[in-house]
Amino acid sequence: MTLLTTLAAFIVALGVLIVIHEFGHYLVARWCGVKVLRFSVGFGRALWAKRLGADRTEWVIAAFPLGGYVKMADEREGDVAEHDLPRAFNRQSVYKRFAIVVAGPVANFLLAIALYWALFVYGVPGLIPVIGPVAPGTPAAVAGFVPGETIVKIGAEPVATWQDARWLLLQHAVQRAVVTVEMRDERDAIAGHKLDLSGLTAADLDADFLRVLGLSRHRPQLTPVIGNVVAGGAAERGGLKAGDEIVAIDNEPIKSWDQVVDMIRSHPNQQLTLEVRRAGRLLPALAVTPAVVTENDKRVGRIGAAPLIDRSATAGLFVDVRYGPLESVGKALNKTWDTSIFSLRMLGKMIVGEVSLKNLSGPITIADYAGQSAQSGWTSYLFFLALVSISLGVLNLLPIPVLDGGHLMYYMLEFLKGSPISDRAIEIGQHVGIVLLFTLMAFALYNDIIRLVNG
Repeated sequence: MTLLTTLAAFIVALGVLIVIHEFGHYLVARWCGVKVLRFSVGFGRALWAKRLGADRTEWVIAAFPLGGYVKMADEREGDVAEHDLPRAFNRQSVYKRFAIVVAGPVANFLLAIALYWALFVYGVPGLIPVIGPVAPGTPAAVAGFVPGETIVKIGAEPVATWQDARWLLLQHAVQRAVVTVEMRDERDAIAGHKLDLSGLTAADLDADFLRVLGLSRHRPQLTPVIGNVVAGGAAERGGLKAGDEIVAIDNEPIKSWDQVVDMIRSHPNQQLTLEVRRAGRLLPALAVTPAVVTENDKRVGRIGAAPLIDRSATAGLFVDVRYGPLESVGKALNKTWDTSIFSLRMLGKMIVGEVSLKNLSGPITIADYAGQSAQSGWTSYLFFLALVSISLGVLNLLPIPVLDGGHLMYYMLEFLKGSPISDRAIEIGQHVGIVLLFTLMAFALYNDIIRLVNG
């Protein structure tokens, strides 16, 4: 994945989400009769600006792209012409001000619903949730999971793909619940397994929690042939190329790709000698030193190579999940609601320490995910866009001054007490909000840097 792809995917995602959010504020402000002075994508110095419409609204693209704003006529922020006073934001009823502010996050949720609807109608590819080897002594082994079984239902929710299974299990894992998983064996017999998730720790949720549970997906036996090599990775530096067959590692014969993975993971930063067959001819031994990455607080090796996959052998493991246009509306609404509630639940558990703050992501990680999803295909990218749009909507609804949620909190207090909140109270709230927001951003950026350092 190139840096250019990552940057382009991140800029497009950021631009779409900011424009949709701010357009929600703008549209409802216009409906409420408020004069809009400026619609800005980004902050700071204007790189491009143009005035349009009867109100001569200034449309701006600014230098610092992490955000945007809609500036309205408001006596608290500057002089307002006499004839524009009835259209000033501060002179609107509390109901209109509430509607204008809440419209931004609502626009983000509507975008997510529209994206999910389109994806569900088009069809979403996924892996059939067939269980692979079950690690002994794990919760899955205790519950009686058997390799070859297919997950049919988790709790009351039907499961069609591994993505569904992972999402539903994660929701139950955060709750530390005991959940019934309905399985279908290779003879089509149905059985229920009670999976106990109460023993999971915050560290387990930071890691690959399915592996902690002892669950893995069924994988067909892959030959030790390289399908592609990551540019600049240890494999490329060692001279490996796509199409190479790995015959032996440190004089140990290799018969499957799993053996390759096990050898590499167990030798971080240790030189390995690979015997390779290329185009039917054995090459002189190649020296490859796996890079060190951290998984589950454990150092493992990685060389940046993926196996050659025989599509005919794996065709039966994939399924396209699609629904009709009307059914997709309900699916999209449920998906957006479930994701929003789960995001709030995760934030709450971070605050009380039940989930690690390592789960916070900043702009570097988001950009990385944008690039990865774009490289995986447009369906993955649209799923990413929907997820981040929901996250942006949820974040902005938090009752933190300087965010939309903080303003909504003021308006609710104003409604309850029958008069506006004092300027002094708002000023104190702004200072508290800035500190909270910058603390949140600092944690997220710290996590980004740690992820980069750990690979």
